[in-house]
Amino acid sequence: MSGLLIDAEACVGCGRCVRACASGGIVVTGERPNRCAHVTDSCILCGSCVDACPVGALSIERDKTQTDIDLSSYRDIWVFAQTNSTGAVLPVAFELLGRARELAAQRECRVVAVLGEASDVDDAAANALVAHGADEVLRCQDDRLEANDPSVFAHWICALAREYRPEVILYGATDFGRELAPGIAVRLQTGLTADCTVLEIDEKTGLLHQTRPAFGGNLMATIMCPAHRPQMATVRPGIFCAPEADANRTGKVTDVELDAAVASHVRVVEHIPADSQASIAEAKRLLVLGRGIGSKKNLPVMRRLAELLGAEIGCTRPLVEAGWLEYRHQVGQTGVSVAPELLISLGVSGAIQHLAGISGAQTVVAVNEDADAPIFNAAQYAVVGDCVEVAQRLIAQLEAR
Repeated sequence: MSGLLIDAEACVGCGRCVRACASGGIVVTGERPNRCAHVTDSCILCGSCVDACPVGALSIERDKTQTDIDLSSYRDIWVFAQTNSTGAVLPVAFELLGRARELAAQRECRVVAVLGEASDVDDAAANALVAHGADEVLRCQDDRLEANDPSVFAHWICALAREYRPEVILYGATDFGRELAPGIAVRLQTGLTADCTVLEIDEKTGLLHQTRPAFGGNLMATIMCPAHRPQMATVRPGIFCAPEADANRTGKVTDVELDAAVASHVRVVEHIPADSQASIAEAKRLLVLGRGIGSKKNLPVMRRLAELLGAEIGCTRPLVEAGWLEYRHQVGQTGVSVAPELLISLGVSGAIQHLAGISGAQTVVAVNEDADAPIFNAAQYAVVGDCVEVAQRLIAQLEAR
């Protein structure tokens, strides 16, 4: 059992451990000479008190890790392929397959898609996964998987992972993926990095570097999982570009079973259709507006430009908070991640969390009055100027065609 250990005989009750602890995980009680430190339920085993103790009275005992297991026995990169109510694979799975192929080329391993679906369905989903880059599809066709019960999926994927030993498992950061992945991480006693925007392989160690915004998007944190397997991460839709489907690709489809003892705890009572409006994550062209447009009164100009371009409208967080546009338009780490073919950014400064949300865009055109705006670092085409004036000139040219 892991925990903070206190040598009562060595402890002098100086209180330095208390001052070093930021979580209230340790207290000092009693009168001298019996004054001594004690652990509270708030201890998070960060080790700050251990470093602060001048007499070495504190130590941390951690649960046995997987370091005694041959990590080289873990191989291949898995992608969890979530499907929708009609049985079609969600686009984020294809996006992850594209990135997984690049990572697998560095690791010289295979890409495996994990597909759970109802029984007696055709091979369309499995074939689509192969066409988008999977070398093998581990498929389970079982009606217990139809209700998208994360507990059932977790039992199934954990059993597969223990048998096949994947080195990496990637999940789409959908509502379901965000519920499923932590349950698998707990059962497999491994790490999980949520909402990654960058996935890279370290050439020296072979570890997966999982990068995500941290501290409210003010910096980017790169996280590694050196002692446990599989390495796991969730990635928001729109971060990576999906590869084109290749109908000539060949791959293996392996049918696997779900333990007969696993029972679903979910009963579907009713299906209520979601908002029929298309998500901006699916837009091929996107016009993203920032505070630089100046006023809500300028929105009709922007909507006219979007109409002429055949584009959807997105925006930054301040415009949503000001009530100018609805949340579904918000682009960025706290909104929707997008990967359009063309993104035109008007009056957006380019905060780090916003840039993380547009990293999948193929071509970015940015307009801003500030020549040093961070958005220009992500743009292929930069225009320094008033975004409303630029929009009006573009409208005039497009209408003249």
